[in-house]
Amino acid sequence: MLFIKDVLLQLLFALTPFVLFNIYYRDKAVNYSKHFINVTCVICLFLSMTFPSSVQDGIIFDIRYVIMFFGMIFGGMVTGIILLIEFVTYRFIVGGDGLFSAMVIVAITYNLSILLSILFRKRPENQNLITFIAGISFSVIPISVMLVTQNNYVMENLTFNILVMPVQNSLGVWLLISLFNKAVSDKQLYLRYLQSEKVETIGHVAASLAHEVRNPLTAVMGFLKLIRNDSISIEKSRYYIDICIEEIKRTEVILSEYLSIAKPNNPIYEQIDLVQQLNSVIDIMTPYANMNNVALETHIKEQEITISANLNEIKQLLINFIKNAIEACLSVSDGKVNIRIEHGSLYSKITIRDNGVGMSNEQLERLGTIYFSTKNNGTGLGLTFSYQLIRSMNGTVSVRSEPRKGTEFIISLPITK
Repeated sequence: MLFIKDVLLQLLFALTPFVLFNIYYRDKAVNYSKHFINVTCVICLFLSMTFPSSVQDGIIFDIRYVIMFFGMIFGGMVTGIILLIEFVTYRFIVGGDGLFSAMVIVAITYNLSILLSILFRKRPENQNLITFIAGISFSVIPISVMLVTQNNYVMENLTFNILVMPVQNSLGVWLLISLFNKAVSDKQLYLRYLQSEKVETIGHVAASLAHEVRNPLTAVMGFLKLIRNDSISIEKSRYYIDICIEEIKRTEVILSEYLSIAKPNNPIYEQIDLVQQLNSVIDIMTPYANMNNVALETHIKEQEITISANLNEIKQLLINFIKNAIEACLSVSDGKVNIRIEHGSLYSKITIRDNGVGMSNEQLERLGTIYFSTKNNGTGLGLTFSYQLIRSMNGTVSVRSEPRKGTEFIISLPITK
């Protein structure tokens, strides 16, 4: 029974990188970093060697080979060297009869891990086979070396050496590599679809902006033709020039806001004015609404609401909700989207209501989950990103909807002083 507890504890240490990845990167629009791999592997190796499986003082077994192999695959050779230095240093501190055997085993398994990690990255189609070979090797090599260097110990504790080491090494490497690789692949797929959704949104907005930009340009061209007429007075010429300047400035603002959406995400959080950003997004989305015969109604009485957020992310979030509301009204003759913002004591509340097609209770329950969308050609990743971003900001989102009666989203974000 004690052996089972030790094995389960070692498997827990082996799965720690996978668990931490899902916790730390759950709401982040980025994948893992090598710094994350270094830190988690160092912690896991230390814990596994501090609470090892053992039946004799000085001879310890843990999932060190699994952690080293995992670190080399996802962190590279630098991670492998860091873990090797940590292991050698700690093992000398621990000491005991198994010190020499441990150094021989790690010399063999470390070089084998280098070879297998290179093959793992270069041959994705053979990753399962390479993981299987690693698990078997990390089980057979320690027993073989111990038979040569500590034969009496192996024979006296044959059950432990035959069962415990193979189980924790083979099962540990298979669980950690398989689960972490699957989580990383899913995250990468999510980020790729998220980028595609953003590009599609930018394409739609760009098409509507093309129509919107033509209006001030047409006005400027008309006034310039009038100015060229010598019969008008100087006062009128100046008045027409002022109008042209204002129209050009308006065009510049529209284009600047559009370009700010197209920029890559900046992970830095800063104090931003939510009211200003909402007005900016409304200016961008108004041409898109007009092009689809949907009216945008705004009720913004607040002058300024300060929140801590990433500028590009908050714009993308607002665009996602407003764009979805507009598209929900495409099949309605008098489509209308109502946008309101209110200032509370602790939270700001943005309400986006449409009179579109609405949603059923079943659709509401699945809303915000990955790959679910009420649109025929949608992926659902826009709202998934938005929901995750709101949660990462310690905010909340609620929704009310009825089929053919419209939908109302209420987004609450914490206010900063």
